[in-house]
Amino acid sequence: MENDYDWDDKPELNITPLVDIMLVLLAILMITTPTITYREDITLPKGSKTFKASQDKILEIRMDSKKKIYIKNSTYDYNSFPDTFNLLSRQYDKNINVYIKADKNLTYDNIIYLLKSVKEAGFLKVSLVTNG
Repeated sequence: MENDYDWDDKPELNITPLVDIMLVLLAILMITTPTITYREDITLPKGSKTFKASQDKILEIRMDSKKKIYIKNSTYDYNSFPDTFNLLSRQYDKNINVYIKADKNLTYDNIIYLLKSVKEAGFLKVSLVTNG
């Protein structure tokens, strides 16, 4: 009695239904993920419509590409700026906002030198301003 089974025949696994199910699950995931939002409860301060907030005073320091430093209408030299600025800083409140604007062609060292000089003068709120 001979076997009717052909041993050389290899069974094939049909993965098409598995791929279909995975694509449906992927589509469901892609649709539901953007709709998931997180909620954070915060209490905002109450404002008044009749009282207008005053603009905080700022001190703007600018440095051009030739390392000339400008504060208001005055011009200062790069090398003598720390000493000059220490004398000038006495007339300002140390809690005033200081904004530093520098030319984009300056090196990192030049801007840090200016930032360090302002910090050493005792100012607490110093920010670098960019155009972006």
